[in-house]
Amino acid sequence: MNGDSKYLAHFSKGDSAYDNLVSILRDEEIRAGELPWTGRPAVCFTECPWSSLLSHVQNYSPYGVGFGKHHVFAAGGGPAYYVRADHFQAQQWAADVYPFVTPFWPGYRPRHLRTQEFLGGRTVDYAHEREWRVPHAFSFDRSRVEFVILDTYDDMARFPRDLKDAIGRDKFILMDIYRKIEELWPTHVM
Repeated sequence: MNGDSKYLAHFSKGDSAYDNLVSILRDEEIRAGELPWTGRPAVCFTECPWSSLLSHVQNYSPYGVGFGKHHVFAAGGGPAYYVRADHFQAQQWAADVYPFVTPFWPGYRPRHLRTQEFLGGRTVDYAHEREWRVPHAFSFDRSRVEFVILDTYDDMARFPRDLKDAIGRDKFILMDIYRKIEELWPTHVM
């Protein structure tokens, strides 16, 4: 076993992340959003390891839904391509490839590459997200949901009963529990 997960998670964002997650599960669809570097539509997933889950939810939200990689792949998804910024700008990407491409311009690049020429001199490094994308809306049946991530016990208590019944209460993961585990047995850098 190489340590890679068989699962991917999509995290909702924004002030209404909880409501967005409920809507996703009711509609059985994640709508594609516009990617920042390409303007192309895609649904983004992460295969972030358990050890980076806390930092990941701080960047997005503590509300997510997970699926098997095989299901996302069958829907046309695949890993994002992190491409050096100097190569990214020099390419004419095929239309079906472009939604998967993101510039990669890490903070550890040499001093001579810290110019404004590429990405306005900005550092861009999303490699830690281990991102997958589907280049269109992602439709699913609730029976394909492998897990649901909620923030607190209160979220679980107020979560719509019909969705809990349809998905199965055993598939819910609470970030409160993960935070408590990290407090009692700190094993990850936070």
